[in-house]
Amino acid sequence: MTVSTNAPKVSVVVPAYNSGPHIERLIASLLRQSLQPGEFEAVFVDDGSTDSTGTRLDELAAAHPHIRVVHIDNSGWPSRPRNVGVANARGEYVFFSDDDDWFGDEALERLYAYAVENDADIVIGKMAGHGRSVPRELFRRDRPDATLDNAPLIDSLTAHKLFRRSFLEEHEIRFVEEKRRLEDHLFVVRAFLLSKRTSVLSNYVCYHHIRREDAGNVTAQGLDPAGYYANLRDVLDVVDAHTEPGPLRDRLHRRWLRNEMVSRLRGKRFLREPADWVEQVALECGKIIRERFAPGVAAGLPPLQRAITALTAADDVAGLRELAEWEAGVRVQARVDDHRVDGTVLTVDVTAHLASGDQPVALTASDGRYQIVLPVDLAPEILDVTARRAMARLDVVARRKEGGEECFLPVEFRVEDAPVEEASVEDAPVQGTGPGRVHLVHHATATVDFATLNSGRTEGTWLLKARLTENGWTEDARLPLTFRCAADGAAPVRLVPAAKKKPALHRRVRNRLRRVANRLLGR
Repeated sequence: MTVSTNAPKVSVVVPAYNSGPHIERLIASLLRQSLQPGEFEAVFVDDGSTDSTGTRLDELAAAHPHIRVVHIDNSGWPSRPRNVGVANARGEYVFFSDDDDWFGDEALERLYAYAVENDADIVIGKMAGHGRSVPRELFRRDRPDATLDNAPLIDSLTAHKLFRRSFLEEHEIRFVEEKRRLEDHLFVVRAFLLSKRTSVLSNYVCYHHIRREDAGNVTAQGLDPAGYYANLRDVLDVVDAHTEPGPLRDRLHRRWLRNEMVSRLRGKRFLREPADWVEQVALECGKIIRERFAPGVAAGLPPLQRAITALTAADDVAGLRELAEWEAGVRVQARVDDHRVDGTVLTVDVTAHLASGDQPVALTASDGRYQIVLPVDLAPEILDVTARRAMARLDVVARRKEGGEECFLPVEFRVEDAPVEEASVEDAPVQGTGPGRVHLVHHATATVDFATLNSGRTEGTWLLKARLTENGWTEDARLPLTFRCAADGAAPVRLVPAAKKKPALHRRVRNRLRRVANRLLGR
């Protein structure tokens, strides 16, 4: 193997601690990279592993000159290993990877080329989540010059990005090494605020982000509410140091209100946690809402999140629980009205709406104004959804079963009001809930050529989902359509009928017992 003696284009920095077999998928993906050995390097920082991880990495480095290993005493957190990795990196750019994630085969080549093309300080490559959420809206399209003003960059605060190494050095951007929460946020937010150009590459899945079944990721440990939200205040301090009061600061603050506060205090997530712990979270969040957030922060949220914010600011934990119990039943009801396959082109018509239990999520409609109907008593301005109605949309998303890639399909969609007395889209009866109440019914027609979907990388099985965004919910519903594509993407799309879902075991046993009883009774 020939390895260039020139400085590499990219250094991949990987903290590793007792990784065991979970690191093998990352290693395999690095060895498959289309960027040639020597054009990139991998710097593994063994954080005092006590298993065979250090030996495995030393053997890997001995066999591959573009892979290096640094051994350090255990720090117990990814921050110090990442800083050590940067200090040992020689690449023009640095990418931070976790030891149990992995790369697409062309990821480093594409990321570097895009960085050079756009002279970017930071490049964010499209991510696929495996048991983890990823910033879907950010990756709806390529964004050569993304800013905190024109793109949802603030939704992407993990460190899994490409950074120009000289940019990190110039601004002395490093991870805080003490054991703390949200250390990625401190690093990435400061980088975003100082970057001259940040680019988003969305036409190729560069990075696969996984949540292991054994919850073995380094920071997947218990959360102390007081300490966690003290760390969150430190991140807000970074934002405040680089912005003036106003719409931009409000938009940035809104990210933490939405993701780190409201999301923990809603629906099933609220209900599955111990009551005393949830109350601690709510009280800590209430303090920050009252002390740190301007009125414009909550005002920019969808109505459901505004309601949760208002209850949290009032320390109304009982109201939060009542709302969570109602919201836990909210789901998308969706159906395929029609689908057509013409060669490699698929057209599918979908109808969907939101429901809680067997009731549509209702709105009151009067004089052109809409308010959402929630089971808690709140001010009318909090419940008003008039402006948000125009933002509601129904997407059709294709997900490749083998790799986890998700692609938004081109859609034409419309939204209409329907009286809540009408039958649901699943033809289940819906009871009326009062005069002047309606629900939103969404219609979408998606047309896609599977020969060009995902830049032509369509080999495998594709599942379709309806993704409904409405008044604070973004919910998916699996559609009963599955497609299989040939390797070159040019063969006719072959429709594979969705497998009929087997009933749950207890249902099968119950039905069998019922049949036996009927026979014994002569029925």
